[in-house]
Amino acid sequence: MSPAADGPAARKRPKQASAKKAAPRKAAAKRTGAAKSADAAKGADARMAATSAERAAARANAPAVHAGLTDLVTQRHIVICSGSGGVGKTTTAAVLAMEAAQAGRRAVVVTIDPAKRLADALGLDGIGNVPSRIDGPWPGELWAVMLDTKGTFDDLVTRYSTEAGQADRILENRFYRNISGALSGTQEYMAMEKLYDLHADEGFDLVVVDTPPSRNALDFLEAPRRLTQFLDHRLYRVLMAPTRGVMKAVNVAAQAFVRSVSKVVGGEVFDDAIAFFQAFDGMEQGFKERAKLVLALLTSPSTAFVLVASPNRDTVAEARFFADKLAEADIPVAALVVNRMHPHFTDDLPEALRARAETLKGTDLGGLYRNLADFALVAGREEEHLAGLAEQVEPAPVVRVPFLRSDVHDLTGLGLVADHLFGRA
Repeated sequence: MSPAADGPAARKRPKQASAKKAAPRKAAAKRTGAAKSADAAKGADARMAATSAERAAARANAPAVHAGLTDLVTQRHIVICSGSGGVGKTTTAAVLAMEAAQAGRRAVVVTIDPAKRLADALGLDGIGNVPSRIDGPWPGELWAVMLDTKGTFDDLVTRYSTEAGQADRILENRFYRNISGALSGTQEYMAMEKLYDLHADEGFDLVVVDTPPSRNALDFLEAPRRLTQFLDHRLYRVLMAPTRGVMKAVNVAAQAFVRSVSKVVGGEVFDDAIAFFQAFDGMEQGFKERAKLVLALLTSPSTAFVLVASPNRDTVAEARFFADKLAEADIPVAALVVNRMHPHFTDDLPEALRARAETLKGTDLGGLYRNLADFALVAGREEEHLAGLAEQVEPAPVVRVPFLRSDVHDLTGLGLVADHLFGRA
C-alpha cells in the first residue's frame, strides 16, 4: 500500500461514503416529516371542523337552553343552587329569584352562606331570619332571608312543645344553647326547616336556596334523614332513659356508658344534658314527622336542583362529585350554570392563529393574533374541562355566563347576569 493511501484524503473517504449512505435516510426522514405535517394539518382541520360544528350546534340550541332555565323559575316551587365555593352560586340564586319576580311571581331567596354576599348583591345592609322585601322594577315580589340557625331551632322547639312551659325549659337550658348553633349538621337541617316553612307560606310562589359549598351541601340533603335515624337510634333511647324513669331497666353496658360520659364531660354538663332530654321528652315524634315531610319535599317534582360551577378543572371535579351524589339519591340535575367563561372570539384553532401571528411578526396585527390565539387556547381548554360534566347531567340545559367587566355588587350587576342566563345578552 502506498503512503498516499494512509494520508488525510484516504481517511476522509469513509466519511464521504457515510454521507452518501445517509443521504437517502435524510430524504426519507424529510418525506416522513412532510407526511406527518400533512397528517397533523388534516387532523387540525378535522378538529377545527368538529369544533365549529359543535359551537354552531350549541348556538342553534341556545334558545332551548335558555327556555329550560326560564321554565324552572316560572313553573317550579323550589330551586336549590348547589356547587363549590367561589363559583358565583350566591349570585346565581339571587338572579333566579329576581327573574321569577320579573315574571310576576312572589319569590324569596334563602342563603346559608355565612359570607353574606347575597345581602351585598341585593343592596341590603343586612338580612336576617325573617324575609326582607327588596324593591325593584318587577311586577312580582322579591324577598331575601339569611338563615339564623339558632332562631330557626328555637321556633321548632316552640312549635313542637307539648305542654305549658316545656319550650321555656329547653330554650333556657345551657346544653341546648350550646348545641343549637354549633352541633354538626344543625345548620343544614335548620336550612331545610326554613325551606319547608317558606314553601308552606302561601305568600311565596318560589323559594330559591343558596346552599353551602357542595361537599357540605351533601349534609344539606342528608340532614332530615340523619335526624330521623338519630331519634330512632339506641343511643338516643339510652340518653332518654333517665328522663323516663327507666334507667334501672337499661342494661349494665348502657349504665356504664352514661357514667363514662359523665366523667369525661363533667357532672354539671351531663346534668344539663339530662335536663335537656327530660324537657325534650314527647317532642321527638313531631321532629321525626317534620323531617319526613322535608325529605319528601326535597325529592318532589316541584323541586329543582341547579348545579353551579366555573370552568376550572377543580371546580368541575367538585360539580361532578355532587352530580354523582344527586344521581345516587335519584335526584336529577335540572340545569347546569357555568360562570366566568372566556368568550369564543373565533372558531380557528390556536395553532393556526399563532402561525398567522408569525407571518405578521413585528406588526400590531401580529400581536393581536397572538392574543387571539391565547384566548382561543383558554376557551378551548375550558370546554374540554366541561365536556364530561355536561354529558353527566344530560339532558339538563347547560348555560354559560361569560366574565363580566366588573364584579356583581348591586341589582344592575344582577341584571347583567340575568341577561346572559336567560338569553337576552
